[in-house]
This record gives sequence, C-alpha cells and structure tokens, in this order.
Amino acid sequence: MKNSVKLLTLFVAVIAFVAINTAMTQKEGEPWVIPAKYKSMKSTIKAGDPSINTVGKELYNQHCRSCHGTKGLGDGPKARNLKTSTGDFSSKAFQDQADGEIYYQSFVGRDEMPNFEKKIADEGDRWAVVYYIRTMKK
Repeated sequence: MKNSVKLLTLFVAVIAFVAINTAMTQKEGEPWVIPAKYKSMKSTIKAGDPSINTVGKELYNQHCRSCHGTKGLGDGPKARNLKTSTGDFSSKAFQDQADGEIYYQSFVGRDEMPNFEKKIADEGDRWAVVYYIRTMKK
C-alpha cells in the first residue's frame, strides 16, 4: 500500500511538472502580414557608415536587447515572459527578408511586439537599427 501511494504521488508530480512546462512553452507567432508599401520600402540612409552601426547598436541595446538578446537570438531576459517566441535574427529565414519587412516588424509591431514609431521617431535612426540587425547573421 505504501508503495502504491508513493508511486501515485510520483505520477501526479510528473504530470504536474509536464503540464506546467508545456503551458510555459512559447508558441511561434503567426506569419507576419506586411503591407506592400513596406515590402518595397528602401532605406533613407546610406549603409556602411560606421556611425550608423554605432547608432543602430545603441538604440538596439536600449529598446530591443531586453527581449531579443544581445545577439538577436530571442534570448533576452524579458523573452521568457512572453507568450510568443521573439524569433532569431541570425536565422537565414529572417535575414532573407527585405529591409522594409524588417523595418515594419521592428517599428510598427503587432501583438506582444510593441510599436516603436514614437520611441524611435527619427527615420534615419530606425534604419540604423535595421542595418544593425542585419549584422546578426550566423
């Protein structure tokens, strides 16, 4: 009888552990629906200027790193509290997107990804962040 109670207790504990961890697992978000004007959008600044990378990195660290992580892997300290995955900026699928698509996702946002159009109001600064995100390739 004592072994049965121990076995039942262990079984319930395992089921509870699995249920809690399954509930906490992040889901992949639905595919982004990006308006055509953003898909063909071109940068308003010239890539390659070292100061652009500096600005982009500073703004990324200030506004994006807490969720997306230092290297854009989606492993920032706030990421684990989100319902959906923050994605991996270094992935081929992400990097294959047009600049305008990354711009839209980064600044217009949706769901848990907030809108940053007011926080990063300068168009050039936004493009600097897009260019910085582009440096996060595998």
